[in-house]
Amino acid sequence: MTETFLYKQSFKLESGIALPQLHLAYTTYGQLNEIKDNVVWVFHALTANSDAAEWWPGLVGKGKLFDPAESFIICVNMPGSCYGSTGPLDNNPETGESYYHHFPFFTTRDMIRSYQLLKESLGITKIKIGAGGSMGGQQLVEWAIEEPALFETIIPLATNAFHSPWGIGFNASQRLPIEADETWKQTNPQAGLNGMKAARSLALLSYRNYQTYQLSQSETTIDKINYFKSESYQRYQGEKLANRFNAFSYYFLSKSMDAHHVGRNRINTIAALQQIKAKTLVISISSDILFPPAEQQFLAEHIPGANYKAITSDYGHDGFLLEFEQIATATREFLSITKTKKLTTQSIN
Repeated sequence: MTETFLYKQSFKLESGIALPQLHLAYTTYGQLNEIKDNVVWVFHALTANSDAAEWWPGLVGKGKLFDPAESFIICVNMPGSCYGSTGPLDNNPETGESYYHHFPFFTTRDMIRSYQLLKESLGITKIKIGAGGSMGGQQLVEWAIEEPALFETIIPLATNAFHSPWGIGFNASQRLPIEADETWKQTNPQAGLNGMKAARSLALLSYRNYQTYQLSQSETTIDKINYFKSESYQRYQGEKLANRFNAFSYYFLSKSMDAHHVGRNRINTIAALQQIKAKTLVISISSDILFPPAEQQFLAEHIPGANYKAITSDYGHDGFLLEFEQIATATREFLSITKTKKLTTQSIN
């Protein structure tokens, strides 16, 4: 079930800009139990939405790792997106006109602070499991630092403590074709779409890798001199995104990702990670070139008591969206071990 949470008070961003109000679209599955201790909070990545069962079908749903029959599963559409939460195409209440290029982007910390308002409105005081990959994982780590007692367990996948110069370079390179699109300065929802298609093509190279293209885009003949499969694939992915997204959300969400740094306005990055109290399983994708395993190893090294699991995949960064069986197996094993330790500790006490 998808609903909208409306917060009618001022909401101040890290940038110092205050929004007169905000709204969040969120989807839930299952029922919150009487003591409200069966919450699973899922965080989506850059261009996904709050329907976690749609983009994580192998992990969310009946009989899956996150089962609505057992858990109250919630996923919020991140602010800045175009799937129901406050975003660039919304009207600015102060001007009565759409934000467009003047949208004040949310950092990942701003995002989780908006989720805190929704959490409070739902009467949730404890989250059993938090899970998310990529930009979703960035939000999860931020929240686990901001409220150390909130999460019992967190599972950040293919993510990091701060966005790397490499990752920022990719995002900046994606914004360049949007800015170069001759329609970008226009104030209409279609502005910059051709630029976004090129941006998506570029992004895809970082989401996958050499081996992925070798496996899926190799030609069946050596006689071809034009119209290659990989070129068609790149164009198709750009068109596909343009049919469901807009350049304004893409542009500002990439800036949100760039601004991610858990050490900002805290003592330092390591000290921030050491604030996390949740039982933690950090998962890497072996072939990820955008969020390489070293970034997850850094998280695991500095989050107290964290476990680390590397998953083998040919799909690069997108492996966190596709390797359902390996992710589910690793998570179930981790949850089983932590449950056993908890029972053992209770017996000793």
